[in-house]
Amino acid sequence: MTRKRIPYSAAELRWLEKNRMMVISDYHRDFINRFERDDVKMAHLNALRKRKGWKVGRDGSRYKGRRRKYTKAEVKWLAKNCTLPISEYTAAFRAKFPSTEVTEQKLNAYRKNNGLKTGRTGCFPKGSVPANKGKKMPFNAASARTQFKKGQPSHNTRPLGHEYVSKKDGYTYICVDEVNPHTGFEHRFVPKHKWLWVKKNGPLPPHHVLKCLDGNRLNTDPANWEAVPQALLPRLAGRHAVAYDTAPAELKPTLMALAKLKHLARRKGGRRKTKDAQT
Repeated sequence: MTRKRIPYSAAELRWLEKNRMMVISDYHRDFINRFERDDVKMAHLNALRKRKGWKVGRDGSRYKGRRRKYTKAEVKWLAKNCTLPISEYTAAFRAKFPSTEVTEQKLNAYRKNNGLKTGRTGCFPKGSVPANKGKKMPFNAASARTQFKKGQPSHNTRPLGHEYVSKKDGYTYICVDEVNPHTGFEHRFVPKHKWLWVKKNGPLPPHHVLKCLDGNRLNTDPANWEAVPQALLPRLAGRHAVAYDTAPAELKPTLMALAKLKHLARRKGGRRKTKDAQT
């Protein structure tokens, strides 16, 4: 059975073609209000646009939502009451315009898209007094069971001498009796090899680091670590020769000696060039 087509006048068709870009709900509402056509349904207008080949500018992929068209009275009301909290804003709008269906998300987006300021920054103003100032937390048996008791250490507290191996760099760290300069806590973790070396040999010279001699970072014996200039490390990394850490044990002393010799020669050559330039 073929449905009967809805007839349209020339004036109606001109209006429909001119306003074809509107969202279908607004398109239908404005049409029946303008021409008093109660026999025309939303599906009729949608079918007419498709039959005439009128493009609406939406392909369904770029536009996930749709922008609602507000009347002049609604726009005026929304601008006048934009400072209301969003829940009150939505409830008052629905009460004022009961025939419309809007959500809090749509009205919130409308305020943002149209630059309507709410007067709220989300920050407490300077000098404001907290609402719970001077008040004690009411006792609750359920929450009291999980609260820290006075003098109770936290679950991640580690005693002095506790050690762990870092997964990041492979070094062993130990908890020592030193104040943490970052947090002020009375204990802190330091690299164990460096801590033992400094206790035996004194502070590191300026611009020096500790180099593991046997390649095993877990061996924290001070005899297994040597203070070398930091500029020496690239020569031991294997860019222009065999890498020190992966070299056989019998080659390590030779590689270290060659690296020190090249480093010293480079420093002497740099000083000589500087003197020649000054003279």
